[in-house]
Amino acid sequence: MFVRTDATILHADLDSFYASVEQRDDPTLRGRPVIVGGGVVLAASYEAKAYGVRTPMNGREALRLCPNAVVVGPRMSAYSEASKAVFDVFRDTTPLVEGISIDEAFLDVGGLRRVSGSPMEIGQRLRERVQAEVGLPITVGIACNKFLAKVASAVAKPDGLLLVPPGGELEFLHPLPVERLWGVGAVTARKLHDHGIRTIGEMSSVGEAALASLLGRASGRHLHALSHARDPRRIEVGRRRRSIGSQRALGRRPRSDEDIDAIVVGLVDRLGKRLRQADRVTRTVVLRLRFDDFARATRSHTIFEPTAGNDVILAVARRLVNEARPMMRARGLTLIGLSLGNLENADSIQLALPFGAATSETLDVTVDRLREKFGSAAVTKAVLIGRDQGMTVPMLPD
Repeated sequence: MFVRTDATILHADLDSFYASVEQRDDPTLRGRPVIVGGGVVLAASYEAKAYGVRTPMNGREALRLCPNAVVVGPRMSAYSEASKAVFDVFRDTTPLVEGISIDEAFLDVGGLRRVSGSPMEIGQRLRERVQAEVGLPITVGIACNKFLAKVASAVAKPDGLLLVPPGGELEFLHPLPVERLWGVGAVTARKLHDHGIRTIGEMSSVGEAALASLLGRASGRHLHALSHARDPRRIEVGRRRRSIGSQRALGRRPRSDEDIDAIVVGLVDRLGKRLRQADRVTRTVVLRLRFDDFARATRSHTIFEPTAGNDVILAVARRLVNEARPMMRARGLTLIGLSLGNLENADSIQLALPFGAATSETLDVTVDRLREKFGSAAVTKAVLIGRDQGMTVPMLPD
C-alpha cells in the first residue's frame, strides 16, 4: 500500500536550459526555433522541439525537420554562470537542496510552512524569482517523494507548476505511459509494449513476480515499486559523486586510430584534473561507445590500487579502446566517452600506486596548478597540440 505523506518535495527543472540562455541573451532569438550545437544537437528550444528536434540528434537531421531553425554555438561559461545564479535562488529558498545536474535539483520545503507558506506558494515564488533574477523559465513539480516530483515537473513542462496532492498519487501516476518511469528506456518499453503493458497503471496490476520474469529481478522490483508511487529516498545535501565522466561526439566522419587516441588522452586529462581538484581517487575506468546505428557498447576495468594519476587511468583506457577497436572499425564510431567509478576520498586511503604512478600524479598536480595560473592551454600534452579537444560541458561542483 502507498503511505500518504505531505507533498513537500520540489523538483525544479530549467526549461531547455542552453537554448533558454541563448534566447535570454539575444532578444532576436525569442519565440524562434533555436538549436544549440553544430554536428550534434546539444539543446533545442521548445519552438524547435515542436518540429521533432531532439537531443542528441544529428545536426543535419535537425535542420531537415526544422529548416528555419537558428543554429548557435554553445557558450559553456554562460551556462555555468546561469546555473550558479539559479542554485543561489534554490539555496535561499531552503537549505535542503540536492543538485541533480546543472539545470535541475530537488528541494525539501517541509517545515517551512510557517515562515514561507505552502509548498505551492514556495514553488510559485521560486519560479518568479528565477525568472526575475536570472531571466530563465523553470518548471516545478511538487509531490510527497522525489520520483513523483520529477514526474510532475516533466508533465508540467514548459514553464509550469504542478502539485500531486496527497492521496491522489496513483490517480495522477497510473494513466501515464510507462516511459515516464525511471529505468524504462526504449528497450524496456518495447518489452512491456509487446506484453500489452503501456501505462503505469497496467504495469502496477501485473505484479512484481511477473515483472521480474520479464525484465529481471532488480528491474522488476524497482519498477513495481515506482508503479505504486513508492520512493523512500531522502534529499541528500552535499552528497559526493559516485562517478564522473566526459564524452566526445564524433559525427560520422571516419577517425584514425591516432585521432581516437588523442581524444582519449584529452578525456583522461579532463577527468584526472576533476579527480585531483576534488581530492578523489578512482578504481574503475569505463569506456562508453556509440555507433552509426545508435547502438551502444560499454567496457570497464577495475584497477587494483585506487589512483588519481593520469598515466594509470590512460593506460587502462587505451587497453579498453584496443579491445573494442574491431567493433569500432566495423560499426562506425560516433561517440566515445570515459567515466571513472568507485570514487573514494583521497585522504581516506593509503595510496600505493604501481608503475611509478606516485611520481606521475605529483607531476599531474603541478600541471593543474600551472593551468590554473596561466590558463588551460598553458601546458598541453604534445599529442593534443593543434587538435580540437571539443567542448567542456559544465558540471555541478563535486
